[in-house]
Amino acid sequence: MHLFIKYLNPFLTKIEWKHNSDWIDLRSSETVELKEGESKLISLGVAMKLPEGYEGHLASRSSTFKNFGIIQTNSVGIVDESYCGDNDEWKFSAYALRDTTIKMNDRICQFRIMEKQPDFYIHEVEELGNPDRNGFGSTGIK
Repeated sequence: MHLFIKYLNPFLTKIEWKHNSDWIDLRSSETVELKEGESKLISLGVAMKLPEGYEGHLASRSSTFKNFGIIQTNSVGIVDESYCGDNDEWKFSAYALRDTTIKMNDRICQFRIMEKQPDFYIHEVEELGNPDRNGFGSTGIK
């Protein structure tokens, strides 16, 4: 399997992947100043051709809020394999919860490659035939 990366900013630190790592860090390719309440699509300085049958899942790093006071506006970004042109730049949709400065090459998000959802058929039924677990977002233990 191969991942092809085109760098759109020659000064951007190259992406590193360590064997068996779950996520790969991405960096801001620009210096950005945001005031509390502002939002911006932050350039990540790369375009990629993902392996066939896969998509990219883009999320904040665990330290992004602590370090920069920003959150990702859509919680997670999905990049499908057709977004692979020379100028299809990946971006991070940020919302500032405090005044902040993000410098070029700051690690602000991460991505992983996931298999695309398989083809399936939808069937409407009157009953699913399984016992109820009860609860929502819990193990059902009361």
